[in-house]
Amino acid sequence: MAEKIAKPFLKWAGGKTQLINDIEKSLPNAITTSKFTYIEPFVGSGAVLFWMLNNFPKLEKAVINDINEDLINTYKIIATKPKELISILKTFQNEYHLLETKQEKKKEYYYEKRETYNLRKKEKSSQAALFIFLNRTCFNGLYRVNKSNGYNVPMGSYKKPTICDDKNILAVSNALQKVEILCGDYEATIEKANKNSFFYFDPPYKPLNETSSFNSYAKDEFNDEEQIRLRNFCTKLENKGHKWMLSNSDVKGKNPNDNFFDEIYSKFLIARVKARRSINANAEKRGSLNELLITNYTYEQALQSA
Repeated sequence: MAEKIAKPFLKWAGGKTQLINDIEKSLPNAITTSKFTYIEPFVGSGAVLFWMLNNFPKLEKAVINDINEDLINTYKIIATKPKELISILKTFQNEYHLLETKQEKKKEYYYEKRETYNLRKKEKSSQAALFIFLNRTCFNGLYRVNKSNGYNVPMGSYKKPTICDDKNILAVSNALQKVEILCGDYEATIEKANKNSFFYFDPPYKPLNETSSFNSYAKDEFNDEEQIRLRNFCTKLENKGHKWMLSNSDVKGKNPNDNFFDEIYSKFLIARVKARRSINANAEKRGSLNELLITNYTYEQALQSA
């Protein structure tokens, strides 16, 4: 039987599966021609990570990082204790599915699990299982916390969601064996870079308007100052000779006079690619818009440097 290909184990607002084709076209050529280390400082659901692990045999090692401790705990548990995690998730799934026709009881179950999760007193495997349970049963797979780091997303409307995808959890666990998992500020990832490293950044996006902000993904806001600090870090990587790619929202598409990213990344190559927004309570407001792919190399340069 063919080995199952690992795919993201979470639903995730802003997940990059839909941009994979554009990301692939924009990669430096050296990735396909020589051994390299892949570094993703804002890993989120890992759509690009798993695609890289599945498609690039010359990828010797990957390093992932995120500031979200609960997310990183879940990665670590999948890497080290997948069967224990599966056992807990199967229990959650069976209990939740039994309540399919009992809406009030189902709602009660969800909010009890959310409250338990927010106490953060369970051992790490149970906490990881709660993280996945909430992700699979909440509204649109959204991860949002308040200033006290309390997860506050309401229950979704799925009838019988898949809470335990045991085959994929085992495939992800296998894939993560060549991945170093960090938790903290993204700037620490520079210590893991070697002479042939490639960084992909998918930071919290700059919101297109006040109501579209999903960057309360950690208790500290990723504001314009943080976006500029990230640009400074990318410049530091450039000065050290590392190649990188960065995704972000195209605020200019919403407001033609908003040159925020065009100005702060003026030294680098900015491409606008089509993306689809699906996280909105109003279905009519979901649709296609541009996102940015910014690189510190042109694709011609990438071919020449291989």
